[in-house]
Amino acid sequence: MQLCHTPRATSAVFDDPNLVSSAGLVPVLALARSAGLQELAQAHLTVPTDKGANAGLKVSSLVAGMVAGADSIDDMALLRHGGMGRVFTNAYAPSTLGSFLRTFSFGHVRQLDAVASRFLAGLAEQAPLIVTSPDTSERVMIDIDDTIVEVHGHAKQGSGYGYSGVRGLNALLAVVSTSQSAPVIVAHRLRKGSCGSPRGAKRLVADALKTTSKLPAKSDLRPMLRADSAFYGAEVVNAALRGGADISVTVRMDPKVKAAIATIGDDAWTTIEYTDAVFDEPTNTWVSRAEVAEIPFTAFTSKKKADQVTGRLVVRRIPDLNTSAKNGQETLFVVVFHRLGQIPRSPSLRIVFATVLREMVSPSSRRSTRIRVAPETSSESPWNHVTLAAIRSARTARFEGPRLAQA
Repeated sequence: MQLCHTPRATSAVFDDPNLVSSAGLVPVLALARSAGLQELAQAHLTVPTDKGANAGLKVSSLVAGMVAGADSIDDMALLRHGGMGRVFTNAYAPSTLGSFLRTFSFGHVRQLDAVASRFLAGLAEQAPLIVTSPDTSERVMIDIDDTIVEVHGHAKQGSGYGYSGVRGLNALLAVVSTSQSAPVIVAHRLRKGSCGSPRGAKRLVADALKTTSKLPAKSDLRPMLRADSAFYGAEVVNAALRGGADISVTVRMDPKVKAAIATIGDDAWTTIEYTDAVFDEPTNTWVSRAEVAEIPFTAFTSKKKADQVTGRLVVRRIPDLNTSAKNGQETLFVVVFHRLGQIPRSPSLRIVFATVLREMVSPSSRRSTRIRVAPETSSESPWNHVTLAAIRSARTARFEGPRLAQA
């Protein structure tokens, strides 16, 4: 076989009226109809002029096209190829769908958020999206984070350079998961590429918790919201508390946190052991020992009294491996890793997890902060009863610093 010598004069079109290019859309659209996608979009979308007519059918067409692999307006033509018209009706032309989308404002985006939340609840009635353990003692986890979606071309609306140095758009996501079910996106927001991670997080957290409350998850515990240090702020934390969730969020190493760590006595540390070692990039070694301690801590003391959150700061440190010490050759300086977190004594909050490397030589020689989520424990259980399952769960948490992703 060889390439045709006249490719520019050759045209290949999928136009056989007896063939369907995307037969897998049949069960997908049947499920969407059962969950009420078209009716919800028709009821909640108020796009003006004739461009917004039949909003339910147009939204269904856009969803079907994306499921079939379309990633641009022109690709929506695949819904009209071959025998698709014999299986599906009211497939709009790409130009019509493009005019419909270009009429949208941010208010219409919020209307689509309302449609998506109600549609997800409808899907949950058709199939169990969130499944917990039979004893109802498993906590539902909600993770929030942002990511960069790379785009190309200087004319791309909203594109910019963010923290990753890649030109793109910034997507903020809230994902619900349990040990028995796959992750489910319950809230999302597409933002300009140069925006900061916490922008709009307060509203997203409130939306995510409201949607999660509509999903039939059989758990007796409050959901747990987890986030990294970019979302450590009074607005996000208090939004989670108002939404009825506990929270675990990485804390930045400000002077107040450093001062709190310095008050921990040597006799307050409890040693725990791992079966899985932790990789330490600065020393290029594997560490299999750790120590933990906890102290009371009040976050956001610079804010007004109503915004301050009182809990307990859980700190974990990993002593640096020192093979020569076993032969009586102690090092001159002690180097330890501090990993810290805050869990409240009341059941309403789980807050502040972080990692910092503190080298006890001089302040100028301290290395940069490393962020990592630490394991959760109940207020009744001492740290020496932390289970291996909790440690493994902490090490596989979504919100880790890029340089500790292998840990």
